[in-house]
Amino acid sequence: MEPLEDTLRRLREAFCAGRTRPAEFRAAQLRGLGRFLQDHKQQLQQALAQDLHKATQLDSAFIRKEPFGLVLIVAPWNYPVNLTLVPLVGALAAGNCVVLKPSELSRSTEKVLAEELPRYLDPSCFAVVLGGPSETEQLLEHRFDYIFFTGSPRVGRIVMAAAAKHLTPITLELGGKNPCYVDDDCDPQTVANRVAWFRYFNSGQTCVAPDYVLCSPETRERLLPALQSAITRFYGDDPKSSPNLGRIINQKHFLRLQGLLRCGRVAIGGQSDESDRYIAPTVLVDVQDTEPVMQEEIFGPILPLVTVRSLDEAIDFINQREKPLALYAFSNSSQVVRQVLARTSSGGFCGNDGFMHMTLASLPFGGVGHSGMGRYHGKFSFDTFSHQRACLLRSPGLEKVNHIRYPPYTPGKLRLLLLAMEERRCSCTLL
Repeated sequence: MEPLEDTLRRLREAFCAGRTRPAEFRAAQLRGLGRFLQDHKQQLQQALAQDLHKATQLDSAFIRKEPFGLVLIVAPWNYPVNLTLVPLVGALAAGNCVVLKPSELSRSTEKVLAEELPRYLDPSCFAVVLGGPSETEQLLEHRFDYIFFTGSPRVGRIVMAAAAKHLTPITLELGGKNPCYVDDDCDPQTVANRVAWFRYFNSGQTCVAPDYVLCSPETRERLLPALQSAITRFYGDDPKSSPNLGRIINQKHFLRLQGLLRCGRVAIGGQSDESDRYIAPTVLVDVQDTEPVMQEEIFGPILPLVTVRSLDEAIDFINQREKPLALYAFSNSSQVVRQVLARTSSGGFCGNDGFMHMTLASLPFGGVGHSGMGRYHGKFSFDTFSHQRACLLRSPGLEKVNHIRYPPYTPGKLRLLLLAMEERRCSCTLL
């Protein structure tokens, strides 16, 4: 046998090359599995008899969605009402008792949630817990039946480790560096309008905002004046005085973002005011991969433009990094958009627009890999907070019909069992 490291590398290379993605390949694999079961049925039956003395029968079943029990929801500060109440709706609808931990950074919202919300819900089934990191750490020492966390990957690891101690199922809604590919055939002003809107919305403090743009050098030169035009139309000649531009949540994050302004070269914006926690809508160019602005999630009103020579190079650039929470592609060619979709992986995807995919209750919202696990929104929230209990109900009578499943097992009984399962078109084997 080949070494384990070689096996894992070989399998991962095949996945990255897209070998498993086509539906035809998947169908062929399943047909191969079916042939294996058919060709080796007797051999497998003998092996099971030798190993486990086993024979079983499956029957029709149904799924009963039940509440997990006591749920912990740890909410973030950037959308402190929406990202607190949306998962809460799912948890309550599914029938759970809930402990809600709002973010201490959004203090005013935390105060309203703590003082007012409990008046509207049954206090025997709902509680709000306040505090900072130390209090949250103490809270996580207790056993919950489900944990729903929204925040950074760094804290997500801490939450996941705490959940693992009790084997508690968990949803992690994290973030990441969301790429935005812009094709050469795009109208620069249309792209600039849409990118500027969802980059600088909430001062860039949005987990699905684009973290950088990938485009050719020629497209970059067309985008820069278009972005400047969009920023001026959205926020005026003096964005600092605009009522439509927010502020950074606290001084710690302001200073972090101020440091990122020193990466690459400022092409648009770059102004800041610590006393007001203001950072202007900014566009950076000539950034290096090794600079902090390309190594960490920005989570602020700063947008690097990174140049690539082709679509293939852009896709390679994306795939060499952690899987993002969202991925965007702009092109007048649907084939280009579909190529980006087919050859990458992300929590969500949107072609020729911003984060509108997450506003649809019919679509699940969640990450993959480094950007999280699990999903919610709409019915998916109910499902997330529900245990899908597999159930089987049978009549207490008709015992003679069941005699074929009882030992001793004879070739005649086995034939009857196989015939019964084939007639019911059971997709599982008898094994």
